[in-house]
Amino acid sequence: QLQLVEFGGGLVQPGGSLRLSCAASGFTLDYYAIGWFRQAPGKEREGVSCISHGDGSTHYADYVKGRFTISRDNAKNTAYLQMNNLKPEDTADYYCAAVNYWQGCSGYVIPEPDYWGQGTQVTVSS
Repeated sequence: QLQLVEFGGGLVQPGGSLRLSCAASGFTLDYYAIGWFRQAPGKEREGVSCISHGDGSTHYADYVKGRFTISRDNAKNTAYLQMNNLKPEDTADYYCAAVNYWQGCSGYVIPEPDYWGQGTQVTVSS
């Protein structure tokens, strides 16, 4: 079965950190660009960050730039989103997505992913 599975969500206080993981099974992430999206309650889904497959170039939305870091470990078939200095407005369900390398990132988003994870909840609250 081809799927992405996210791990690492939870409850954290403002200013805290979390690291989300996105593990692929049934296919290798080597040839895919990987993106993270989020959807807050009552809001539309928005892009957060994207990492290319080849040179690993990274892209971030302005609202997370300087606080979040996207990375990938192809040997572990896993991508990550390190989130620091979290704010209450970062509260959302976070999803990873993958798209074939010839499509790749479009800035910090993937317009039409081939695969989606099921999401992991992040709550930033005191």
